[in-house]
Amino acid sequence: MPPPSDAIADRPSDREVYLDFLRAASLIVVVLFHWAFTILEFRPDQVKANNPIGTTPGLWALTWVLQVVPLFFFAGGYIHFRSWERARNRGVTWWRFAVTRWRRLVVPALGVVMAWVAVGAIIGLVKDVPWISSAVLLIVSPLWFLGVYAVLVALAPATVWLHRRWGLKVVFALVGVAMLLDMLRFVRGYGWAGWLNLLVIWSFCHQMGMHYGSLVELKRRTRWMLVLGGVFGLLLLTSLAPYPRSMVGVPADGVSNAAPPTLAMGALLLLQVGLALMMRDRVLHRLTHSRRWARINDLAGRFSMPLYLLHTTGFVVALGLVYLGLSYLPPSSSSGTWWIERPAWVALSTLVTLPIVLVGSRLLGGQSGSRDGPEGKGETSDAGMLE
Repeated sequence: MPPPSDAIADRPSDREVYLDFLRAASLIVVVLFHWAFTILEFRPDQVKANNPIGTTPGLWALTWVLQVVPLFFFAGGYIHFRSWERARNRGVTWWRFAVTRWRRLVVPALGVVMAWVAVGAIIGLVKDVPWISSAVLLIVSPLWFLGVYAVLVALAPATVWLHRRWGLKVVFALVGVAMLLDMLRFVRGYGWAGWLNLLVIWSFCHQMGMHYGSLVELKRRTRWMLVLGGVFGLLLLTSLAPYPRSMVGVPADGVSNAAPPTLAMGALLLLQVGLALMMRDRVLHRLTHSRRWARINDLAGRFSMPLYLLHTTGFVVALGLVYLGLSYLPPSSSSGTWWIERPAWVALSTLVTLPIVLVGSRLLGGQSGSRDGPEGKGETSDAGMLE
């Protein structure tokens, strides 16, 4: 194997390279999941989204691997930890730290939301379309987690201080709070407790990420313990009512582990972090010794967030083109025809979305590929790499 090229060797650190890979891969997996497994139900007054998990035996197990939002927040936790430490050493204020990242992350997301609200309003004025508001809501709904992420950006100085002061005690405390909130939600019937867990559960994933530097030093046996701990935790929780087995929302379940999140997401994080650590050495070797892998990682990191912001837009445009050209809509249930069409819809969505991403990444922020952040050269932008 040839030695690393200068372009690869000049990267900030091996750990950051692998986290870049995890963040980009997480976003791409979510995009592919949405394209492949979304079932649209067109009704006179609304458009509803469903998936085949509730009607396909055993498919829930796939969500234990493909529901990677916890891993995304985990990677963000370590990056925010490192970023705030560097920013503070340079004298950057909390306000500048937060606002710069909000501008690079939230502003493009708001641009997508405002564009679709405007489109929906225009269609509603020109023609009476009762389902247009529900369609717009579906298109922009995957952006929900960016709001939580923006809050965690603002809290980074405080959470880093807690990490420095209390370490794993903060993680255990968040697990305890999440467990209490789940009990209030499911046992006492307090719905508001579930929405508080929207912050607590993702804060747990974020705080766990700050321990990444220690986790990568774990021996293989301990990494396997994380995997098995996550699996047994999921099996235990999902064997109890009302935790469903699926880690994404299934309308038939009545309760979702994802929106708002439950304690099951914490167990899922342990499983996925264990798997990520098991893969790390092999993937990192390729990222640091292969020019091709390094370029792919750079490209994925640069465009994964614009892709996520615009993937539902591309899907809708692809759907519209098929309907206008062939007067055809995909089946509204997971029939044999629906399954056969899946590769074609993913391929078409990809072909339509890529040019939209190239244009949109310039219009909705323009800095998604920037490597320079507010603290100086070498920082990674939130819009492109979600630092």
